[in-house]
Amino acid sequence: MQKFVLKNKNKITILSFILILGAFIGHFGFGISENIMFEFTVLGKLITTSWFDLPLIIASIIGLLPIAIQAYQALKVKVVSIDVLVTIAVLGAFLIQNYEESSIVTFLFLFGAYLELRTLNKTRSAIKELTEMAPESALKLMDDGSFTEVEVEEVNVDDILLVKTGAKVPVDGIVINGEGFINEASITGESLPVDKKEGSFVYAGTILENGTIQIKAEKVGEDTTFGKIIELVEEAQDSKSEAERFIDRFSKWYTPTVLLIGIVVGLITRNIELAITILVLGCPGALVIGVPVSNVAGIGNGARQGVLLKGSEVINDFSRVDTILFDKTGTLTVGNPKVSVENHYSKNKKVLGYLSSIERESDHPLGKAIINHIGDVPLYAVLNTNVVKGGGIIATVDNHRVIVGNVSIMNQENIVLDDQVLKDIEDLERKGNSLVLTAVDGKLEVMMGIKDTIRPGVKKDLNKLKKLGVKNLIVLSGDNQGTVDLVAEELGLTEAHGNMLPEDKSNYVKQLQAKGQLVAFVGDGVNDSPSLAMADIGIAMGSGTDVAIETSDVVLMNSDLSKLPIALGLTKATSRNMKQNIFIAVGVVVFLLLSLILSKWMNMSIGMLVHEVSILVVILNGMRLLRYKLKP
Repeated sequence: MQKFVLKNKNKITILSFILILGAFIGHFGFGISENIMFEFTVLGKLITTSWFDLPLIIASIIGLLPIAIQAYQALKVKVVSIDVLVTIAVLGAFLIQNYEESSIVTFLFLFGAYLELRTLNKTRSAIKELTEMAPESALKLMDDGSFTEVEVEEVNVDDILLVKTGAKVPVDGIVINGEGFINEASITGESLPVDKKEGSFVYAGTILENGTIQIKAEKVGEDTTFGKIIELVEEAQDSKSEAERFIDRFSKWYTPTVLLIGIVVGLITRNIELAITILVLGCPGALVIGVPVSNVAGIGNGARQGVLLKGSEVINDFSRVDTILFDKTGTLTVGNPKVSVENHYSKNKKVLGYLSSIERESDHPLGKAIINHIGDVPLYAVLNTNVVKGGGIIATVDNHRVIVGNVSIMNQENIVLDDQVLKDIEDLERKGNSLVLTAVDGKLEVMMGIKDTIRPGVKKDLNKLKKLGVKNLIVLSGDNQGTVDLVAEELGLTEAHGNMLPEDKSNYVKQLQAKGQLVAFVGDGVNDSPSLAMADIGIAMGSGTDVAIETSDVVLMNSDLSKLPIALGLTKATSRNMKQNIFIAVGVVVFLLLSLILSKWMNMSIGMLVHEVSILVVILNGMRLLRYKLKP
């Protein structure tokens, strides 16, 4: 019975409206007399009323059914919900034979719930759109060499898949054959198609706009970047901020208090209608719904713009950030450095082979730049590798002890740096080069200067952050101080600190927090993970890598720093929106109760109408966030 009633709640709302409308049309339009009476019994009490009231009585009874069922379900879990207040109020109005009030209140409550659900569903449109983008099938290479369409759940890692023009990429993978342009808006928020060819990485949920490619599956199902994005947004939308938790605690005590006040007023004044009107006017519906709808809309908008906000608490903290720290390489710079200078201090022809062999053991960006610069040279076996954190690598190559790294590791290993070398170091650092020195058997052999280029548009993005109220923009880097100073000067940063190890960066975060600053750290989510975890807000650059998603609070998809001002502006707008909704909700309740005390026109029906309108107002106010875009 309960399931049937709740399932047909919308139909009951329509029927209730028809009955109420029919009663008033019959009374005012056709002059149906109120003097035509009939009798019925409720709870053992004989009630005499007119035929005019009959549709209103039926509307009250059928309208109260779903509300009373929800009230009963709430009481079963020891919660005095809004439904409980309305149920008691309607029963009271019914028993004092105020059928107009009881019928109109039930209709308005049900109609308000319908509109509330409908508009709330719109605020979840972003996650719904993401879910609908999820690929359902794939063309999989079978044993006989043919491609057969299968459910995406049947695809395993290392399977070969075919993607045709207009199709969705079913998994994360690497292109092994073919070329085409892919729309990655579902991952990065950017609509411009990206050229993909052999060796390129592609993401599940993206669309191949033209061309035909074959890909090798790297991640499937929930492990794909797209799957993680959906999971992350769902978790974030379901999470609760401190404001929401406070309102939950507040409403837990507020609602029973309103009920108690209504009972006390009824006992003292003997005015049952006044008591039940207080119950209706005191309903905290807009207060309960206002903050969650703002959070859901804000998080959904962020997901569509390529910004993943991991929960409501992140929104609150991020909106108040006054200091943002940046890693340099891969964050402020492109992260694709190239060798600009190569200085040799001996005629050792094998040193470049030693250097290339060692750098192939590393995945550091500077190492890749060196390998690309050196090109094809004889390679050697690398033995006894020792990675010195923040310094470099020591290894045995071709029976020689080879040290590759920065000036710091050379000093630690007592490598002699003569006046010419020190002059070269100073000159290269002044020109913004990162240095990689190579020593063989205790003697410096070669030094390379490597430069990275600043990301296009970064300076404009940083200026936007300043306009959004960020007071301190600081770069922290393991690179030499000269290089870091040049970057800071070019970008107009507040401070620049070089030669910092990962632990130095996290310690610096602690120092700022001890001074009362609210700190955000922007890094690549791998070697900067201690700082990302330590900061009040960790912001990871990267296309949804596992480490970035796990370590950070915010992920900027596609390593796009222009998303950072969007993320900060969105959290500030969401925070403002929450406060507006709280003000509206509390203001309406105060207005209704004061009107009841100070005026004669306030009654239960008007109060319920204003109450339901206030709920819609806070929902519509929250939905404005779905259209939020950072102003130019």
